Amino acid sequence: MKVPRSYGSKKERNVKVPGNFCGRILRAAFVSACLILSATGMTPPAAAAAEAEVVVFAAASTTNAISEIAALYAAKGLGGVKTSFASSSTLAKQIEQGAPADVFLSANTEWVDYLEKKNLAAKDTRCDLLRNRIVLIAPAAGALGHIEIRPGFSLLPALGRDGRLAVGDPAHVPVGMYGKEALTNLGAWDAIKDRIAPAKDVRAGLALVEQGEAPLGLVYESDAAASGKVKIVGIFPAGSHTDVVYPVVAVAGQKVDQAKKFIAFLKTPEAQAVFKKYGFAGI
Repeated sequence: MKVPRSYGSKKERNVKVPGNFCGRILRAAFVSACLILSATGMTPPAAAAAEAEVVVFAAASTTNAISEIAALYAAKGLGGVKTSFASSSTLAKQIEQGAPADVFLSANTEWVDYLEKKNLAAKDTRCDLLRNRIVLIAPAAGALGHIEIRPGFSLLPALGRDGRLAVGDPAHVPVGMYGKEALTNLGAWDAIKDRIAPAKDVRAGLALVEQGEAPLGLVYESDAAASGKVKIVGIFPAGSHTDVVYPVVAVAGQKVDQAKKFIAFLKTPEAQAVFKKYGFAGI
């Protein structure tokens, strides 16, 4: 029995269907499917993926560690992670202005306090996650050796005639705030306050030293550990500044359940091992 190759006359078979007509048919079918899913309480796959994704705003100093942890989180099938890194102050202000962050990881307590005062931090989600230290760095290939950081010391000899100290802007960037506090307590701030190169965040200050544009920089120990282009030439003594603590919190009004899930993962031994690798200490 022969099966006909086609139906209709030759003229009918040669009728062309406009491409845009096909496109309209497909779009209409897609919309109809989404409406059916919505009516039955089901979520389209793309929307479900977006709902499961967590948006993390994190201090610039955590860039390497959080990027690796986010990839690990996704690889375990726990959900997607989008990250944004900048100064804690910048991120907090963006959240205040409506940026869709779910998790905020700050390099100091002040900017989480700020969000709490604005009722932008979800209740009972805040916790202290990490500790760090501030250190002095110099270009790895430079001749500068160890600098003893103690009361009454001076950075001017190491800066030279025209050199500047690269540091996050002390007006709002946490590393700069810690640095100014320490140098003030040690009696060294007044001599160098007009010799600083204020940066938008700690990584921008690190880059100035890496590129040889500044002879000295003040960064976190974790930033120095993440770079192969700088060396630590001095460590600030305990008690010279407020403890460097990184609190994390879920952002109110966003995907709080997903945020809690990611924050819980940050506390696991697996995630803490990544933080340790990049120079952070646990609480």
